[in-house]
Amino acid sequence: MVRLLPVVAVALALACGAALAARLDLEAVNQAQFSDSEPKDVDPMLVKAQVLLDRARFSPGLIDGRLSDNFAKAVAAFQAANGLPSDGKLTRETWDQLAATSAEPVLVTYEVTAKDVRGPFTRRIPARMERMAHLRRLGYRNARERLAERFHVSEQVLRTLNPKTDFRKADTSLVVPDVGRAPPPAAIASVEVDKASRQVRALDPSGKPIAVYPASIGSEEKPAPSGAAEVKRVVHNPTYRYDPKFAFKGVRSKRPFTLAKGPNNPVGSVWIDLSIESYGIHGSPDPGKIGTTYSHGCIRLTNWDAEDLAAMVKPGTKVEFKDETAQDGQAQ
Repeated sequence: MVRLLPVVAVALALACGAALAARLDLEAVNQAQFSDSEPKDVDPMLVKAQVLLDRARFSPGLIDGRLSDNFAKAVAAFQAANGLPSDGKLTRETWDQLAATSAEPVLVTYEVTAKDVRGPFTRRIPARMERMAHLRRLGYRNARERLAERFHVSEQVLRTLNPKTDFRKADTSLVVPDVGRAPPPAAIASVEVDKASRQVRALDPSGKPIAVYPASIGSEEKPAPSGAAEVKRVVHNPTYRYDPKFAFKGVRSKRPFTLAKGPNNPVGSVWIDLSIESYGIHGSPDPGKIGTTYSHGCIRLTNWDAEDLAAMVKPGTKVEFKDETAQDGQAQ
């Protein structure tokens, strides 16, 4: 009997793991209720909260069902906008107000289309920018990546929600987050880039946030600018031109080169050009790193948040860079 105990333990562990994975499905997430326990892994309640925050334009960045700085900052921004203590913790009162923002299910089924799986895809993208310059397009690597970005969700969670699914086939039914945001306002009063909290806010004329997004904002090597600027133009599906004067770490080329269009371009799917030369607000090929890493001086958002903001700004929209220390419990 003693010799069998390790085998039994392994079997039990596998069974528990399967049970945990099974909890993350359409029913479990849509019916999730508030719990004050602190989840250690991907959790249906957190997936539901993240989708609701995303819909309300208090973006948590990538929907991954985990506690994170981006999630805490989104919760704090939602709390502040709704007159709650903005400590970034998902309390019952915060949950109740968040749940009241939308009665629609947070997970729905989606029928994969031929366009979703057709591409064109760029299956192998080199890490070095000089080698990227040889590619004719910097598209999604595969249909799964495209679908994950479309629904603002991590590929891991998308796979967990759809076990044994072949994402390459059209007419496949997937379980996905319903991240349908309300149509954005035609225009906003200004944009605030908060360096300390690593957030970008779209503001109405009274200074109230219409949307709050996590952001990667500059670095010690290449800091973001300070003061005031304005939007010059919006470029969708931009190319990216590297100038050796940028002197990015790891780029050895002494000659300028241009990187092709596509969502895996270094500036993602949209570029909001600012009046400060060479600076802009733009998308990213790696949504999971937004808010947790630094940028080459510009303001980097997820592609979907950058596109959302791009729909609200116009030439002349004011952009203010905020340098003060984060306050009111905002995560840094």
